[in-house]
Amino acid sequence: MNLTERIDLVTELGQYIKDNPPAWQKAKQKAAEKNPWFIEDFVDLAAANIVDQFLQKDKLLNWVHYYRLDDNIQPKNTGIVMAGNIPMVGFHDFLCVFISGHQQTIKLSSKDDVLLTHLVNKLYELDARVRNYISITDTLKNCEAYIATGSNNTSRYFEFYFGRYPSIIRRNRTSVAVLKGNETNSVLEQLADDVHTYFGLGCRNVTKLFVPESYDFVPLLTAFRKYNYFKDHPKYKNNYDYYLAILIMNNLYYMTNETILLLENDQLFSPISQVNYSYYTSEDKLFDTLKKDDNIQLIAGLNGNDFGTSQKPDLLTYADGVDTMQFLLAL
Repeated sequence: MNLTERIDLVTELGQYIKDNPPAWQKAKQKAAEKNPWFIEDFVDLAAANIVDQFLQKDKLLNWVHYYRLDDNIQPKNTGIVMAGNIPMVGFHDFLCVFISGHQQTIKLSSKDDVLLTHLVNKLYELDARVRNYISITDTLKNCEAYIATGSNNTSRYFEFYFGRYPSIIRRNRTSVAVLKGNETNSVLEQLADDVHTYFGLGCRNVTKLFVPESYDFVPLLTAFRKYNYFKDHPKYKNNYDYYLAILIMNNLYYMTNETILLLENDQLFSPISQVNYSYYTSEDKLFDTLKKDDNIQLIAGLNGNDFGTSQKPDLLTYADGVDTMQFLLAL
């Protein structure tokens, strides 16, 4: 397949997702039944973002033009270990490898092995030649390069097994937000999306807030009520009740709107249903500190990252700031 054919094919796949036919609806339902965190609203949101940000022909053409991509690549078999924290979180890696012209062998997470499998099968149906480029397997063997995403613990195993090959190995990261105290209610509701989308399970979800001294948290907690329906989700509610009990037993000061807990804590990472916060005095000093921290995926509210956009990366937004396409073209 040449580059033009691959672009046309994934564009057709985007239209398939957008049309939402019964087979795709059934796949989404099956994914939600297997993983209770994959509720319908969030699966549809992930799919819509993939279609809007990744699978538009004009955006794909601009993307490949940026890299001066052509059909002269020498195909390598790239193994991809995908995470399963949010729906189709590995789609961008999958797309990079396919559009680049390399072959790929994918190991899916057991938490998210329904949706992409369905889409790959759809690609097989649209063009049988795709089988020469994409395969899904339980074990990765005979690959010439690797892209692996996991926890800090699994990343050590990835380094051990894949370190002698060209590789991108990702570990735990999270995102933070910097507030100035003059945000409107609509802006705070956009921040609510950055915090709550996918139940806060993504590395691009905000788990830590930096606020000026004497910050008034009431408007923020009010805006966060946008996600009050989380109280009806059993797994989320269990997390909320558990961490609330810990705060109470330890006699710690917290704030809540009965859906999320706010706790003054220096840690960037926070558990499901909790968001940590710290006070700052100098925005410039804070930004200098944050941009040096390799645990941070993005900083919402600063450096062009508007609130409400954290879970809408485009084709040129690469996890951990490592250019996946450039890596593939250098193989």
